[in-house]
Amino acid sequence: MTAKTDSSGKKIPLKWRIIAWWNGYDIADLEERMRQHELAKNARKKDTTSPDKTDNKVLWDEARLKVTQLVWGEGFCGPGGRQNVVDMSKLLALSPKMSAMVIGAGLGGPSRVLAQEFGVWINGYERCEALAEEGMKISTSKGLEKKAPIIHLDLDDNPNFDRVFDRAFSKEVLFLIKNKAPLFKTIFEQLKDDSLFLISDFIIRDKGGMSTPNMVDWVKHEPLEPFPLTAEAMIETLEKVGFSIRIHEDISDHYLDMINAAWENTEDTIKQIAGNDDAAKNNMRAIQTEANLWNRRTKVLRSGELRLYRFLAHKPHAPIK
Repeated sequence: MTAKTDSSGKKIPLKWRIIAWWNGYDIADLEERMRQHELAKNARKKDTTSPDKTDNKVLWDEARLKVTQLVWGEGFCGPGGRQNVVDMSKLLALSPKMSAMVIGAGLGGPSRVLAQEFGVWINGYERCEALAEEGMKISTSKGLEKKAPIIHLDLDDNPNFDRVFDRAFSKEVLFLIKNKAPLFKTIFEQLKDDSLFLISDFIIRDKGGMSTPNMVDWVKHEPLEPFPLTAEAMIETLEKVGFSIRIHEDISDHYLDMINAAWENTEDTIKQIAGNDDAAKNNMRAIQTEANLWNRRTKVLRSGELRLYRFLAHKPHAPIK
């Protein structure tokens, strides 16, 4: 098992570091006191996979696709598995006669839950090609390639959603879209009258919230540059394109509980991927990366500088002419 060495020369196993983070200790601060010999040596070795990179940051490779699902559940890239999607989606009043678009489908977990639990016909749209390809493989393996396809689509550049839908759902992805208004306008136009758009997304506390030391560190280490809005700005942007807001609420505490619950089983996850071959070493690096990513997100969520909000937007009937 890969371990880091502190200034006293004692080996600190990775599972202890992750468990320490789960219990509230700051891994980033611990890392300042840890020497990087073994990790640096491994990092210099040529990976056996072809990573998906942007700005020299590894986004998704074979190892991360594997370990992220061991942490969060099959088909999921973050907190909140099947039951959470079911509970959230009750706000959408879904039925088998409906169709829905999922914006930022990831590996397709939420899309398949909606299709299986509510009988809804789903189009899942994902901006990362590696995630979309793997998500479609999973849908196909479950016989859901028609009911819940995962489609690669650039959400930043006038996306074409192919058809109109009864509902829309987005889970922690809009904060990565710089210009949200054009995307919201397109979603609004692709929804039928009297439709609903359910969003969970990261929100900043106030307009100056991106300049604090914690937030600067968070932005620096995110795989993709984040562009979160305040809750007020998110509501204003949605309303300007025609939506009315039925619900907006801070669900950060529940989100933090889901993060903690997922990492409770980290030791079992590490046992599944441990080994001495190159693939195992890649897996260990991937879970280290995942732990550091969520440590930083947890830090700013706990401080209140970043929050997780839920919004329910409604597209009203068009006015009678």
